[in-house]
Amino acid sequence: MDRIVIVGGGPAGASAATFTARAGVDTVVVDADKGMTRRAWVANHLGFADGVAGPDLVDQGRAQAETAGAAWIDGTAEAIERTDDGLSVRLDDGQVLEASSVILATGTSVALAEAAGATTADGTEPRIKRIVIVDGEGRTSVPGVWAAGTAAGVSVHTIITAGDGARVAINLLSERTGERHVDHDVLPAT
Repeated sequence: MDRIVIVGGGPAGASAATFTARAGVDTVVVDADKGMTRRAWVANHLGFADGVAGPDLVDQGRAQAETAGAAWIDGTAEAIERTDDGLSVRLDDGQVLEASSVILATGTSVALAEAAGATTADGTEPRIKRIVIVDGEGRTSVPGVWAAGTAAGVSVHTIITAGDGARVAINLLSERTGERHVDHDVLPAT
């Protein structure tokens, strides 16, 4: 199954989904919609000079990822398991999604990563208890499972988690093709 499943639809997950979907990869986001961004007022996110309500930022991220071609499932991922063909992600409603890769963008929760066997450690951000250990590209200790954003130890600031989601997606896409993935649009000549 050539699909990327992204667990978490906040800034990191939606950003990753936007890049993987724009690359033409079957992308599914599983989101329980319980992230901390929903409770935030964000006055320091680039592009929003007057600030942005967290719910609006999350909703706009989802809309952008869906416009790029990502599918969105409102639900909770309960388990990630290795299969003969890659990985499977089991949801709380019993649905199973087959995937070639998984990106964990689970914010402050590392429970799914730990259950899948990923190595975790104490967090370094205030109030972040645990993080998933990743390499410089975003890979966890579980083959095929990547992590981005706060779950992967970056700052909780939405601009940083969104950037990290994009970075990890670009790295995953680059690994898949064997060459650096580039996704830049250019204004038409006037």
